[in-house]
Amino acid sequence: MLLDGNITEDFRTLIERRGVMAEFSLTLSEDQIQIQKWVHEFAENVVRPAAHEWDEREETPWPIIEEAAKIGLYSFDFIANAFADKSGLLMALVSEEMAWGDAGIGLSIFGTILAVTGIFANGTPEQIGEWIPQCFGTVESPKVAAFAVTEPDAGSDVSSLRTRAVYDEKSDTWTLNGTKTWITNGGISDIHVVVASVDPELGSRGQASFVVPPNTPGLSQGQKFKKMGIRASHTAEVILEDVKIPGSCLLGGKEKLDERLARVREGKKASSQAAMATFEASRPVVGAQAVGIARAAYEYSLQYAKERRQFGRAIIENQAIAFKLADMATRIDASRLLVYRAAWMAANRVPFNSGEGSMSKVFAGETAVHVTEEAIQILGGYGYVREYPVERWHRDAKIYTIFEGTSEIQRLIISRAISGIHIK
Repeated sequence: MLLDGNITEDFRTLIERRGVMAEFSLTLSEDQIQIQKWVHEFAENVVRPAAHEWDEREETPWPIIEEAAKIGLYSFDFIANAFADKSGLLMALVSEEMAWGDAGIGLSIFGTILAVTGIFANGTPEQIGEWIPQCFGTVESPKVAAFAVTEPDAGSDVSSLRTRAVYDEKSDTWTLNGTKTWITNGGISDIHVVVASVDPELGSRGQASFVVPPNTPGLSQGQKFKKMGIRASHTAEVILEDVKIPGSCLLGGKEKLDERLARVREGKKASSQAAMATFEASRPVVGAQAVGIARAAYEYSLQYAKERRQFGRAIIENQAIAFKLADMATRIDASRLLVYRAAWMAANRVPFNSGEGSMSKVFAGETAVHVTEEAIQILGGYGYVREYPVERWHRDAKIYTIFEGTSEIQRLIISRAISGIHIK
């Protein structure tokens, strides 16, 4: 079904804009600047003051999600507008500011976007209109959503997924069986977008994405993981045991899937893989989160270096400290530029022929790890204790070299893209 009123028009505009290319520019519009300031204020006044508490509790910060929903930050309308931004930069701006506040809380609020991206990248206009609003719930009762790809025995090897989806033509239903792991919002979500194999012989080209609606029997949460960082974000296994969903829950529809599988079996080139179509669009957003963490650590250590005095002068007057900060600032700016380019390309459907999406993610992720480590070094012993936030930022940063494709996988994608050779 499609939504009524203005939301329908918003989504029609969003869908229409998928085919319109915008000029690439680093000059932010007045609207983008105002939204950036608005999100920064929320991150500064609501998220950052609560970051330590929720990191210690290792629980989903529902009160903050509810607050974000009340002001319209966590909402279908806001995300629709962000996705409709022809420059592609708005979601990157928002992601950076939220991660600057706290990456764990930011993921709790916006982890839903990965599922939204999966629906938007693979679904029909009718499916987009039906399922994406349900990912967010309502202002009075906000919900979250999950995108389930990774499996215990597959990891970065998406082609080896064992979760199966079997179609019954008589009842027009799919039955899903398997186990997913390391899933953000896994098991606590109303909407789960699950990538499963429909033809194992075809590997990753024989996979499809499915929406599992709320309260579907057979879906349950498995182990919840205790993590090194981003601890306010819920990460768990998702168990699928004879999960039956109607045929309409296959994103893109059965006809489109059959056409794609037929082309693959004939040895012809197929469209994007189910999981990769989502990751390609989300990598710049993930890179922007890493930039936000790095920026937070840089700004904090810069201020500390100006105020901390040793041997009669501020420690920033020493080249050893000043040069660290200069390199930190340079790498953050370079990361942001890579993110902006990839975000623009993703929004305007420009192919990542040289692995630009992966470039943005791997460079920004490794920059976040480097910058937060240098921040700890600048603060010395204070950087190592939990009373100061830089140790938390360092713990949070590390995941950005691992999830949604490790740094090694990103380099594999880039090397294949620039060489044209299937490097293993």
